[in-house]
Amino acid sequence: MTTTAEKKALTNKELHALAQQFRIDVMETLNSKGTGHWGGSSSVADILTYLYFKQMNINPEQPDWADRDRLILSKGHASPMLYAVLEKRGYLPEGSLSSFRDINSTLQGHPCMNKTPGVEMSTGALGHGLSVGLGMSLMAARSANPFKTYVIVGEGCLNEGQSWEAIMAAGKFTPENLVLLIDYNKVQLDGFSEDIMPLDPLADKFKAFNWNVAHRSYNGHDMDEIEASFEWLKTQSKGPSVIIYNTTKGKGVDFTENTNTWHGAPVSDDHLKAALPQLKADLDKWEEK
Repeated sequence: MTTTAEKKALTNKELHALAQQFRIDVMETLNSKGTGHWGGSSSVADILTYLYFKQMNINPEQPDWADRDRLILSKGHASPMLYAVLEKRGYLPEGSLSSFRDINSTLQGHPCMNKTPGVEMSTGALGHGLSVGLGMSLMAARSANPFKTYVIVGEGCLNEGQSWEAIMAAGKFTPENLVLLIDYNKVQLDGFSEDIMPLDPLADKFKAFNWNVAHRSYNGHDMDEIEASFEWLKTQSKGPSVIIYNTTKGKGVDFTENTNTWHGAPVSDDHLKAALPQLKADLDKWEEK
């Protein structure tokens, strides 16, 4: 049922180029719509690309296949990047991204499981994605169903008490197929995370709650590093696992990187004109390698 061969046919270099093209597509879409979140979308582009094109056991032709791996984008404001990936992966008709946030569109500002194929959980109110993912993984264990549940969070999600309730519960019930992926870009809506609500030492916190934690953080913009993180994951056989990715908010454009201003600022024509040459230059670099 899965399209494994199609996923693994892509090299890491090709995955880099694909993720960069997604950044270009999202930047152009946000400009045309005058709304949407660039900062957190750009920071998670590489992780989503690797998951959908190399890692997850899925079948876009049958989105409700019972044995599919699940992905919950708890940081739902990054929906345009998820939609770009879903469209390319075959869940959505070609050109669907152009309807982002239109009235009655299937591509809402935050993912909606009742409207969009491939969306496992409606998200946006930060913090509840991990709780739902925990429930999915416990169901898989009780039914002897082997699928994995991946949950992507940012710092905003981890500021919520509900997330830590889920982290505690997962440490108790130890679901083996629950994987938490942290898009750790260090910037939130109102400023730097260390000023709003510091999370470090983050890895130690998860260890204290009985999670499997990699011995180091990984570069969330390097496909070789992302691949290495999933190689580490294969060595874990008991309990929930967490992978911390160091990422950059607004990745790929010099004036949007590492600033809270670009959490959800509109992309003007001038912004687009300045951003596209940078994004396309990086795409050319990967296509030439």
